[in-house]
Formats: sequence, structure tokens, C-alpha cells
Amino acid sequence: MFTKPKVAVLPVAGLSTRNLPATKVIHKGFLCLNNKPIIQYAVDACVEAGVEEIIFIYSDEANRNMYDKYFSPNKDLEERLLRQDKLEIWEALKKTVPANVKFSYAQQSEPKGNGHAILCAKEIIGKRDFMVMWVDDVYVCRGKGILSQLLDVYERFGGIVENVIKFPREQISRYGVLKGIIQEGNIVSAKGVIEKPKIEEIDSDFASMGPYILPNEILDILPNVSKGSNGEINLTDAINIACINGTPLRGVLTSAERYDCGTNEELSKSNIRLSIRENKILYDEAVKTIKELDISI
Repeated sequence: MFTKPKVAVLPVAGLSTRNLPATKVIHKGFLCLNNKPIIQYAVDACVEAGVEEIIFIYSDEANRNMYDKYFSPNKDLEERLLRQDKLEIWEALKKTVPANVKFSYAQQSEPKGNGHAILCAKEIIGKRDFMVMWVDDVYVCRGKGILSQLLDVYERFGGIVENVIKFPREQISRYGVLKGIIQEGNIVSAKGVIEKPKIEEIDSDFASMGPYILPNEILDILPNVSKGSNGEINLTDAINIACINGTPLRGVLTSAERYDCGTNEELSKSNIRLSIRENKILYDEAVKTIKELDISI
């Protein structure tokens, strides 16, 4: 039985250029998916999984201040809402700041890759195992949250545990791809992972997507990782080295729905999908429109 990590790293540095022009003045974490900032989904997943400390990796003080302000109580606004008897909005506002969770910050002053971003949190993480979530991939679960699903597997086996998704062969080379796999139910054991492989290097349909549960040794590997084909230090490469060194890697086919928010086009599609799914009025309107336009679905 392995002890579940209680610290999670959320990288929120960078210019968010793929979501311009909205991200000219705000970070992409505050763009909304079904009327809720996408960063809130990640934090809520951490809280549901029992995380006690969340580390934001920020790029500059303006970037940090957005997250610091959002995840701090706003007493004046809360009192105003109470005076105006806007209890539903007041409750939603209160839920943005989880109780008993510590928020910490580490700076990534240069964009050197997602692996380098994780390394920036090394001093805060210390000797603890930890979790990593990418903010622009939102996972919605009808039952147990995605981190909790991964932690269930980690508690049994330890090592590296991550969320994986099956993709068609022509699409999967955009991601890190598991290699040397053995599948048992929804758990995939792998000998390693290749970041954005060539077609001839692919021997599975399982993409390494995150979130991840990582042993502390990853922080010792990252400083020695060579830059990948994208010129950056990639977390995937450090995970592969850990596997070569004998750390077991397991991917989990979770019961989570992925909503890609990385570009404006993907965010728009995700908004349509999730909003219609979560709101009966919107769902009925969508069905009505489809019938009127004679669109087959």
C-alpha cells in the first residue's frame, strides 16, 4: 500500500498565445468553460482528491497576482452579495476558495518547456511524491474525480501513474505515446513513453495525456534531460528515463470526459459540448435547432 501524494503542481506560466486576443490581459486559466474558469476545474479535482497544497508555476508577477487574487477570499464582495440576498451567487463565490488548501507559487521566468516548469517547483515539493495537471485539459467525471481514479491505482502499485487516452494511429503522434504495453482492464502497464514519435516508432494506441502521479525521483532526473525536438525540456522524456531506470509506469483509461481548451477553436467546441450536456434548456434548444436545420447527428 503506497501513501497518496498530497501536493499538486499546476503550470500556469506562458503567454497563452493560442488563446489570443482574450489572453492579452488574462491568463488562459480564467477563460470560461460552461461559465466556470478552466482553472477552477483543476483546483476542484485536486480538492476532491484530498490535495493539501497546490503549487502554481507562474511566469511573472502579473501572472501570479491573477491566481493569488482569484484564490483569496473577497470579503467585501461576499458581504455585498449577502446584503442583496444573492445567496446562490454568494455560495458559488465561496466555493472558488477551497478550505484547508495551501496555495504556493514558483516562478518559471523563461519558457523552457513543461519539464522545466515542474523543476521550478522542486524546492517547494521537497522529498514528496506529487501530482501534475495541465490546466487547458479539463476532465469532467460523473462520479469519482480523475485524480482520485489515478490515486486508486497508485495506492496499489506506486511508481508513475497517468491518465491515458486511445487515439487513431494518424493522430497519436501529436502526443507522448506509451511503448511496450500490457493491458489488463482499464490499466495499461508500459515500458516507457516516446514524446511525439515518428509513425514507425509507434507500437501502441495509448497517448500519455496527464494528469500524472509522479515519484520524487523525477525531480532529480529533469535537470539532466536533453532538449526534445521542440527545443524544450519535456516531462515525458523524464518519465521515460525513470522507466529505463526501473520505475514502473501505468496508464489508466479513466471514466473522464476530456474537454480540450488549448486553442480558441477547441475551447469553443468544448463549451458547446459541455454546456449542452449540463444545461437542459440549452440541450432542448440544440435539438430544436438541429431539427429545424435538418442536420443529422
